[in-house]
Amino acid sequence: MATELQDGERPEHRGYVAAVDQGTTSTRCILFDHSGRLVAIAQREHRQHYPRPGWVEHDAAEIWRNVARLVPQAMAQVDAEPGDVVAIGIANQRETVVAWDRHTGVPVGHAVVWQDTRTADLVDALAADGGTHRFAEACGLPLTTYFAAPRMRWLLDEVPGLRRRAEAGDVLFGTIDSWLVWNLTGGPDGGTHVTDVTNASRTMLMDLRTLDYSPQMLEEFGIPRACLPEIRSSSEVYGTARTVVPGARIGAALGDQQAALFGQTCFSPGEAKCTYGTGGFLLMNTGTEITRSSHGLLTTVAHRIGDEPPAYALEGSIAVTGSLVQWLRDNLGLISTAPEIETLARTVPDNGGCYFVPAFSGLFAPHWRSEARGLIVGLTSFVTKGHIARAALEATAWQTREVVEAMDADSGLRLASLRVDGGMTSNNLLMQTVADVLDAPVVRPMVSETVSLGAAYAAGLAVGFWPDTQALRRRWHRAAQWDPTMDPATRASGWKDWQQAVQRTFGWIRH
Repeated sequence: MATELQDGERPEHRGYVAAVDQGTTSTRCILFDHSGRLVAIAQREHRQHYPRPGWVEHDAAEIWRNVARLVPQAMAQVDAEPGDVVAIGIANQRETVVAWDRHTGVPVGHAVVWQDTRTADLVDALAADGGTHRFAEACGLPLTTYFAAPRMRWLLDEVPGLRRRAEAGDVLFGTIDSWLVWNLTGGPDGGTHVTDVTNASRTMLMDLRTLDYSPQMLEEFGIPRACLPEIRSSSEVYGTARTVVPGARIGAALGDQQAALFGQTCFSPGEAKCTYGTGGFLLMNTGTEITRSSHGLLTTVAHRIGDEPPAYALEGSIAVTGSLVQWLRDNLGLISTAPEIETLARTVPDNGGCYFVPAFSGLFAPHWRSEARGLIVGLTSFVTKGHIARAALEATAWQTREVVEAMDADSGLRLASLRVDGGMTSNNLLMQTVADVLDAPVVRPMVSETVSLGAAYAAGLAVGFWPDTQALRRRWHRAAQWDPTMDPATRASGWKDWQQAVQRTFGWIRH
């Protein structure tokens, strides 16, 4: 049924924005109303495929089927009709590559997921002539298996006949956002083949300065432009849905971490967020000027709203945060449930001189040391499992500080506060520890689904459901804040000890 007007509400404020959050393990559809309130949610997991060691794949057709089911399920929770959905916004797992037949809509095999490392040899070969940063000036990214272009090149080289079909435009390539928009807007019957600047900035193919494909990068990777989506803004109308929610405008697409930055309303230079999940992703808005990193961070696009100049960001990825708690639970049996880590850590007043560096598969930003391995140092007969639990939580806090220090040095900005989201933010001791080691307030918002909220905000802006970013700021509300309480001498001593511990992880794997 159509939504009824509330007191003081204008007709153009009726309805909902639907956010599709297509993640690595599941897909969610969330409906938000004009106040930015979450009113409905539906979620479904999809299968993970591991055909060989180091290979990670998804069935893109399964993901599309899930989206087609979830959006109506969420709408049914509030009796919404298609006309009640004013816009659809998409947030997606970044760097995952899909190739599909333009005429049938059938994917060419499984999608190759961002975690997949099959392109290691290709990356090494490309890095042999000029090093891992040979393309950073153009795209802001180092040569690693993380990004999309090597996956595209691998598919073109390894799938028989695919290059010929791609050069003819019969096969389309894209990240998950492109796949979903194409299907929503008609698929084989005239679907729109687009991507946004945030997803394009993770391919290694887009020039950060022009926001278009770099001819040099296309040539270096051997990828025909005919198969690639048009690069558009993050917040603009890409087309109208012809299925699932017929008539709804597709108004936004953002990579998931940029969507979280948008949902946290970090619209000004120096504003930053960190999403704490299995790993940690910290992004800082650096404004309309490109900030090059000399401290191990990634330069990326934060967002672009319509025809406005783009906002750029620095990003630092932490490999192990929440997964360390899972490791203590599943591998060591130190706790039986993840929330118990806080209770156990509170049995002691400090770490007892114990530091835990979780370099289980190397260290990400700002070190990028693939040969590093995890260690626990400072062990004495005094140390208990409570100290190890506290050291595990502190590891997330100290790793956050490493990234923040790098961001401050690269940007010339000083982090005033850190907005946080993700599952680990329910751990109050961890959040207090992060505030203490950063010497800055840590703030958690009322709406924890910041990825979906960011996609909804961007889509709502595109169709005029919300007038501007200031209106979005007014809808952002603080749920909790942790202020630093640690004395400076303790902070300085702990920071020095942590840095020594990190140094000891280097060089464990020798080839």
